[in-house]
Amino acid sequence: MKYDNSRAFAEEQDQNDPLHHFRNQFHFPVKADGSPKIYLCGNSLGLQPKQTADYVQQELDDWARFGVEGHTDARTPWLTSHEDLAIPMAKIVGAKPEEVVIMNTLTVNLHLMMVSFYKPTGKKFKILIESDAFPSDKYAVESQLKFHNIDPKEGLILWNPRPGEHLCRHEDFEELLETHKDEIALVMVGSTNYYSGQAFDLQRIAKGCQDENITVGFDLAHGAGNIQPNLHDIGADFAVWCTYKYLNSGPGSLGGCFVHEKHIQNQSLNKFVGWWGHNKASRFNMRKDFDPTPTAEGWQLSNPPILSLAGTRSSLDLFEKAGFDKLREKSVKLTGFLEFLIDELDHEGISILTPRSPEERGCQLSIQMKNAERSLFDQLTAKGLVADWREPDVIRIAPAPLYNSFTDVYEFVHLLKHCLHDH
Repeated sequence: MKYDNSRAFAEEQDQNDPLHHFRNQFHFPVKADGSPKIYLCGNSLGLQPKQTADYVQQELDDWARFGVEGHTDARTPWLTSHEDLAIPMAKIVGAKPEEVVIMNTLTVNLHLMMVSFYKPTGKKFKILIESDAFPSDKYAVESQLKFHNIDPKEGLILWNPRPGEHLCRHEDFEELLETHKDEIALVMVGSTNYYSGQAFDLQRIAKGCQDENITVGFDLAHGAGNIQPNLHDIGADFAVWCTYKYLNSGPGSLGGCFVHEKHIQNQSLNKFVGWWGHNKASRFNMRKDFDPTPTAEGWQLSNPPILSLAGTRSSLDLFEKAGFDKLREKSVKLTGFLEFLIDELDHEGISILTPRSPEERGCQLSIQMKNAERSLFDQLTAKGLVADWREPDVIRIAPAPLYNSFTDVYEFVHLLKHCLHDH
């Protein structure tokens, strides 16, 4: 796409954007004068859809009206409320509905998956992750190693960038697999790195693991609603994600979990189980031995929090209307425009850390600041930008295609240019 560095170009793109009307369906934070802030922080917390209040109020009304009978008589019966969302969520992550369940939160789900899929033996006991994985992933993996009486210094293999580089190379991952294939019990990689914005080639990673008979799982915290991971087709064993970033379900809301169909009826897998994972046909008979639901729902522990689920339903309804393919198409153009404008600044104090190829990133660009200069970010924030700073030296900018516009991107870079001049 050919870009032009002008507000008129940005406004023209917005006028021609078939998804532009979705912007008006979200609440934007405002400045002291009542004008909207430049919100480019959907990679941390997605904006609230205006209709979410109605979705939550519906559940409150049904709770007031029906009490316990809301499990069957509510407009979205609570017994099956989570099941209804498996279809739209499956489309977003490229799965079959029976492979997906919305439950718990991300790190809880990661632990549950590792109970089933991390099976260390005498020699094959190591876990491979990317070196700059989100801290919670690293903590979870290390604690699983310790649970099995394995020293993380011995059991953890890190996929590092090369000296002087910031991005991981797939050929280095494959070299690690070849070197340690007889020792690795699990590969667990974030689909899109939270810091650099690098989106890994999940198909290539999955195939490499499958060739060596190594279990592979993915953390889609920064992938779900951002890139299309095609979990079923690539043959990932499992995946986990949150829904409060690009999926706009509300702060701390429920997570999602994928288990490939080749595993969902495997009774030999270890599980930490609870009653909501019991076969639905006999769940309420009680006093029966555990009989798992023969889908990803068999990993559920407890009945889902309905008020939180309402926020997830609200956002997924918008994703259904927009169509994920269209969102991804817009995202490539929107982030490409951001990249173009930053390059146009031609400023020695900033550089783009994220890969240049759209196939190697989602919507986020990580802007690296020379000499870890955070004061510029603080100045941008004071003037109405909502983004985030990640130590030691990165401003993360994420134009979410469902509600961000080309004009948002233009206004941000215009503001950045003025702050750089004043700095």
